Amino acid sequence: MAAARFLVRGRVQGVRFRAATRDEALRLGLSGHARNLADGSVEVLAAGEDASLAALQRWLQRGPPLARVDEVVRFEADAAGAEGFVTG
Repeated sequence: MAAARFLVRGRVQGVRFRAATRDEALRLGLSGHARNLADGSVEVLAAGEDASLAALQRWLQRGPPLARVDEVVRFEADAAGAEGFVTG
């Protein structure tokens, strides 16, 4: 199982970004989390198949309708313990 950590910057808080990310990740069969960071960005940790991670990354580039995504940075991550998909 592969895993990736994404940092998403732009207008991504207060626009249902985390909830929409959870919905998309579950649709893609991914586990992990999405959480707001103090600097106004959102961190997404996702684990699953490589193709699903790539699809999530493409989705994160645009996000939900009210979001404005300026940047998505991807880092490789450890998939250990990933189960379900939560927001926090």
